[in-house]
Amino acid sequence: MPSFDFTSETDMVALKNSVDVAGRAIDNRYDFKGTSARVELNEKEKTITLHGDSDFQLDQIKDLLFPAMEKKEKESTKRLDAQPVQKISGNKVKQDLKIRSGIDAELAKKIVRLLKDSKLKVQAAIQGDAVRVSGAKRDVLQEAIALVNKAITDYPLRQGNYRD
Repeated sequence: MPSFDFTSETDMVALKNSVDVAGRAIDNRYDFKGTSARVELNEKEKTITLHGDSDFQLDQIKDLLFPAMEKKEKESTKRLDAQPVQKISGNKVKQDLKIRSGIDAELAKKIVRLLKDSKLKVQAAIQGDAVRVSGAKRDVLQEAIALVNKAITDYPLRQGNYRD
């Protein structure tokens, strides 16, 4: 019986590359000279930290970072969870962007419910941070992929591990 998995993994190499590109762009911009503007990636904690002198400057840093991320990996900005802006020592500010990876339980239940309600001849099962979908025919699995991709647009999903 053919099956495949819905997963959502972060490409850390592409993310690190895009943070480096944004950091170089910040270093080269004239309006950032002499400021505390910078971008840091913490791979262990899976966070991106933006440092700046004001909220406006943080928004400018995001305008540099997000297109660089989208260029390396499509829809990668959808997996960022923005934390509140924190004030540091005087007029400096920082913001953490947490990187979500994998499919959380709530989204997995939503995918399973969507497939069950669609009356397609497929079975969906939650396996850790992935959802395995199996069906009798390959065509039905392709319909399931199209249905889920159309319905869930707020989080990047990948299909893989196809077994025939």
